[in-house]
Amino acid sequence: MENIVVPIDFSTQSEYAFKVAASIAKKNNANLYALHMLELNEALISSQGNFHSEQMVFYMKLAEKRLKEFLDKPYLKDVKVVPIIKHFKVFSEISTVAKEHNADLIVMGSHGSEGLKEIFVGSNTQKVVRHSDIPVLVIKDDIDDFDPQQMVFACDLKEENIHAFQRAKYIAAIFSAELRLVYVNTPGDAFLSTTEIQEKIVTFCDIVGFDLLVAVHNDYSVENGVLSFGAESKADIIGIPTHGRKGLSHFLLGSIGEDVANHSKLPVVTFKI
Repeated sequence: MENIVVPIDFSTQSEYAFKVAASIAKKNNANLYALHMLELNEALISSQGNFHSEQMVFYMKLAEKRLKEFLDKPYLKDVKVVPIIKHFKVFSEISTVAKEHNADLIVMGSHGSEGLKEIFVGSNTQKVVRHSDIPVLVIKDDIDDFDPQQMVFACDLKEENIHAFQRAKYIAAIFSAELRLVYVNTPGDAFLSTTEIQEKIVTFCDIVGFDLLVAVHNDYSVENGVLSFGAESKADIIGIPTHGRKGLSHFLLGSIGEDVANHSKLPVVTFKI
């Protein structure tokens, strides 16, 4: 773990995320990139007029001052922090910044969203999860010392999840957390018998090259199963793969990974399939 990106909007939730990121950075001697998206009007940025240019400089200076004040925290002692300010609040750009700095992890705060707002707008964190090829750690609450002891990774044991599992294994090792796998068995067309599930486990283990202890949890939906198993097993963090669907595909099919990240009270780390 060498580089961590944290989007900052000066909210309480972004400070929760920043504190967790600082804890991870300190334990791994990693660089911490504090990214603020200024969300300026495109016309203001593209305009050549002196008035608009002066406005742009004013907003940039104001953001720099506010970010500097935000970064004046005692828990940042001995942590290398690099402030970054971007003009737009475009969620794909966060992933771009993370790639430019070879980030291993994006850490974001979230308060989630519900109902129609979730369906038609979604939370900022959901949008970052959707666009990011880099693991995204979602933090909901204030954590003084982020030190997870047990991480649950939920997946359907298909071959497409292998890469996500390998990255989850890496993140668990970075956190020094025990990694547990869980398969959520649901009723209807997705239901599998015990024999069928055991066959999936054996096939998955053969592909990854070693034996794994995979728990099987029965529930009415995958999301409920992941959340309830995380609570019952007293996990400190949940890991889950996500397809990162966009546009009409996302609207019609949704994303279990995004839903878990949005609704879980535990920290969640997502991995793009």
